[in-house]
This record gives sequence, C-alpha cells and structure tokens, in this order.
Amino acid sequence: MRASFRLVMKGKSRRLSTLVAGLLLAGLCAACGYRYYAGPLQPLPDAQQHTGMQVSDDGTVLFVQERFEVGVRPQTDAELNRLYPAYSKGGMESINPYTYGDWKDPETGSTPQRFTIFLLKVKNYSYPKVQIDPLKISLIASNGREYPALDPLEFDEYYRPYATAYSGNLYDRYEERKDLFASSRYASEPVFSGQEVQGFLVFPALHPDVQELRLKLEDVAIRFDFRGDPIEVLDLEYLFFREIGRIYPDGTTKMSSG
Repeated sequence: MRASFRLVMKGKSRRLSTLVAGLLLAGLCAACGYRYYAGPLQPLPDAQQHTGMQVSDDGTVLFVQERFEVGVRPQTDAELNRLYPAYSKGGMESINPYTYGDWKDPETGSTPQRFTIFLLKVKNYSYPKVQIDPLKISLIASNGREYPALDPLEFDEYYRPYATAYSGNLYDRYEERKDLFASSRYASEPVFSGQEVQGFLVFPALHPDVQELRLKLEDVAIRFDFRGDPIEVLDLEYLFFREIGRIYPDGTTKMSSG
C-alpha cells in the first residue's frame, strides 16, 4: 500500500494503547550461549519505498505532495546522547529519557536499546492547516509484531517505578525525564500554513527478531470542514530495515539472512 487518500465522513479510529516488551527474547537467549545483535534502522532504497516517497542522504524518508512534506528519520542512541550530553552521563543515574546514557551492561559490555525513536518533521506550505495524531502512528514488522507509539501516560508508567518516593533525587530524575519527553515528543497540534514543526515518535524497543518494518501514519488530515472535522486524510507508510544476527562467546557474529 502506498500513500493513500481517503474521504472521511464521520468517526475516528480507536487505538489500543498496549506496551510491547521488546527485550523478552534477548533475556531468554543468554542460556543459549549467544546474544542477539541488531544494527541501526535504515531506510529501504527509493525503488522499494511507496510512490511519493524520497530517501535523503541523511536517512530521512520524505513524503512530498506539492509544498506539503512529512519526513521521518530513525534516531540512534548515539545521536540522542549527543542531543542531551549533560543528561547522558552517570551510568544508571543518567537522566536522558530515551536511552541508558553511558551505562553498559557488565555482562555484555554493550548498551541495550531503551526505546525505538524516530524524528518526525512536517512542513506545510500547501494547506490552511494539517494535523497528525501521534497516537495513530505505529510500527508494523514484517513478522507481524506491532508497536504503538507511546503516549505520555505510558511513558510515565514506564518511568514511575524508578521514583520510589515523592521527593529526593530519584523523584527529581523522574520529573526531569517527564519534562524532557513532554518538550521533545511530537505533539498532536495543527500545523498551519507556513509552519514547520518537528518532534520525536517514541516506540517500545524492537524484539531482536525484527528485521524489516513499516512506520504507518494513519489519518493525516489535510482538509477540514467548517466544524474543524477532517474531510480529507492520507495514510502514509515509510519502510525501514536493519541487520540482525547472533553474537557468540568467541566474538563471532552470524548474521540472519532475512
């Protein structure tokens, strides 16, 4: 399915807000004598993207319709740590809301992925206003796994157990993470003509068996009636992949064929 156009008469799709645990398989494989490897997400080439999509040199997949653009780019932990350098130090006490900072697992010597993050950029120079609801965005893997975008409540539920009281350093770090998330996530606000906005889409960490996936934006509203209800929407899909495999105790890496 490429970017598709639909007329909306009434009603809105509902979203199941279910957090998916992406590290279960990784924990079970320790007894098997290997651990999983996953490379960074990359866009599939132009020829394999849907019609209307362009792949930029920096890894952004861009939908262009006249002067309306919606670009999506996966973020690495290294990029997110550079974005928040002061909050990415101190090991397990680092405050970066999206990564484990400079902490490394003492058993593997590597840092696991905390979330799957995309940067969403919208430029609107074609319509009076457009609107994208981040809660209507999901990641769908080729093996059937599906990951909904996290809303503020789910993000809060993830970090709340780290704050063991309503005061003190642990609670302060919890509040700082919430503030950073709130100020950097993509918000469900209209983008009016002449505006450019951006923000992060936050998903659970991917399971180690996920190799190819599509990022699906549903009900991207581009025209509205006099009541402000959408009458024209787009469904957009962006295609990505990553290398996966297994790392054995002797350091050998065996890549999956896909």
